Amino acid sequence: MAPVDLCLASMARLSLAQAARPSVSSLPRVVAPMYIQSRRATFVRKVKAKPKRTIPKDFRRPNLAKADFPRFTLCQAMRVLRASEVGHPPTMIKYELHINLKTPRNGPVIRNSIRLPYPVQSDWKIAVICPEGSDIAKAATAAGAVAVGEESLFEAIRKGDFDFDRLLCHESSEGALNKANLGKILGPQGLMPSRRVKTIVDDVARSIRDSAGAVEFRERQGCIHMAIGQLRHTPDQLKANIQAVLKRIKLDCAAISEESPKDISDVILNTTHGPALSLNGLLKSDDDNILPEELTGVM
Repeated sequence: MAPVDLCLASMARLSLAQAARPSVSSLPRVVAPMYIQSRRATFVRKVKAKPKRTIPKDFRRPNLAKADFPRFTLCQAMRVLRASEVGHPPTMIKYELHINLKTPRNGPVIRNSIRLPYPVQSDWKIAVICPEGSDIAKAATAAGAVAVGEESLFEAIRKGDFDFDRLLCHESSEGALNKANLGKILGPQGLMPSRRVKTIVDDVARSIRDSAGAVEFRERQGCIHMAIGQLRHTPDQLKANIQAVLKRIKLDCAAISEESPKDISDVILNTTHGPALSLNGLLKSDDDNILPEELTGVM
């Protein structure tokens, strides 16, 4: 082959060959990271940032006038709930009340206690924080307190070695309670004494007697949950308990209405293993053929 032909063939091969890509190892150390980032950027798909979801100021509540779910009278709800509890130990079953509130998310919450006309639980175990060996401690023990004292009771609480349902504190021991820093232990269990729920008292014996049969309730996420009755309660007894709770909550809502508007939206009843049924506020409807006497006593 002639030299001219060899030269032309070499030029053709060079024109057809791909341009050599620079290797990272051949680049200066300062330029290498920039080169890698530029290569990666060509393969990254641009994703549009999703707009942040705005959280409503109030809890969302359904319009009951246009609701598509059924609402029950108290007798109808009790008949369904009692049927769902067949086969379960009747002493372990309780009626539970759920009250949805129309309320702002960041507003003040309702927290109080009430003595029900027909108590759900009467065998409360009550402990009292008071000076050890004092007349107050003796009066609390005589009234039925299962544990009394200050440091001995604080130490038992820190160890988790306590068995009581309610905790009262005498006014003279409020400072010792604050210094003990037991809020993280007692708070989640609803046992932390406070003046707002009237568990920091000046008359321990009277408070122990008043606490028997009382129920504490607290608003969480715009809803109040509490036990309202036992399976042995009649419809009239359960109605009296529900009316007492609703009256107490309406008074609490009115007390803080200037700071944050609150109102009752829906009242729901269920049992330990039963479904949740929305109540319409009536004990019995005209077309209901069930008698309240048929819902009395355990099954």
